[in-house]
Amino acid sequence: MTTPEPRTPAESPLLSVRGLGVRFRMRGGRHIAAVTDATFDLAAGECLALVGESGCGKSVLASALLGLLPGNAQTTGSALLGGSADPVDLLAADERTMARTVRGRRIGLVPQSPAAHLTPVRTVRSQLREVLRELTGLRGSALTKAAGAAAERAAFPADHLDRYPHELSGGLAQRAATALALVGDAPLLLADEPTTGLDRELVDRTADELRRHTDDGRALLMITHDLAAAERIADRVAVMYAGRIVELSPAARFFGGDGPRHPYARGLLDALPERAFTAIPGMPPELGDLPDGCAFAARCTRATDICATLPALAPGHGSSVACHHAEERVDA
Repeated sequence: MTTPEPRTPAESPLLSVRGLGVRFRMRGGRHIAAVTDATFDLAAGECLALVGESGCGKSVLASALLGLLPGNAQTTGSALLGGSADPVDLLAADERTMARTVRGRRIGLVPQSPAAHLTPVRTVRSQLREVLRELTGLRGSALTKAAGAAAERAAFPADHLDRYPHELSGGLAQRAATALALVGDAPLLLADEPTTGLDRELVDRTADELRRHTDDGRALLMITHDLAAAERIADRVAVMYAGRIVELSPAARFFGGDGPRHPYARGLLDALPERAFTAIPGMPPELGDLPDGCAFAARCTRATDICATLPALAPGHGSSVACHHAEERVDA
């Protein structure tokens, strides 16, 4: 497998996230810090893979960017979406702006739970036609042809287009949702576990289609547990743990000989069957009861007293890492 050559970032990133935080207010005045101080840029033509164990905050971050958080959520920071004459801060925009000018037009979404996003009383063909008509203005035979092409792009079988969502397997529902997300060719695509329920051949085909979407000058934020898919198409990798980004690295470095610098990121790779197949010991901490220092210290064989102090995400050796005991790598 060949990792894509890293893209040269544009002068102005398409998406610039600074200090993004999400907290949920719970009963009794308790708060859960689902995302804390997330900071990254995403350029046109670039794929950033966001990886980490379930519950680390990846999907909450995506929901924040789309303005789809529940009413008990509080956000901090900024997320500036550029790429047009009318940049918008996704965290500050009102619902009217998000619904009419952002979702579907400037940001496409491949949802984590596609069955919940498909309209249950309409066929896949009908839903594709509706989205195409709204975003492209096509009518008549051109619309019919475009709906078939959109399905083919996501490897959705033509003989299933007139089926309803409840008649689809999980994998087919995932492909239908992917087809709908790609319709508008939005400048930014958020793909939340886009390969769930697919066999390996379809995983690769879906990943390659998402890569083509990116190669055409658009940006892709791919949230995934599938590190093989990330290795196949990502330019950079961001690793989340307990709501924080703990490493940002070029994909070639992350998956290549140097490997990740953060012990948790190295553990994710070592857990793969084709590598050491060794699980990370212990369990992630509760997001409502995070320690003051490094959240990974309780599971880390390198932990010392200094880990009681929270490490900052600091650049160095070709990647940024938040760890007092990061692997030191010397650039060739």
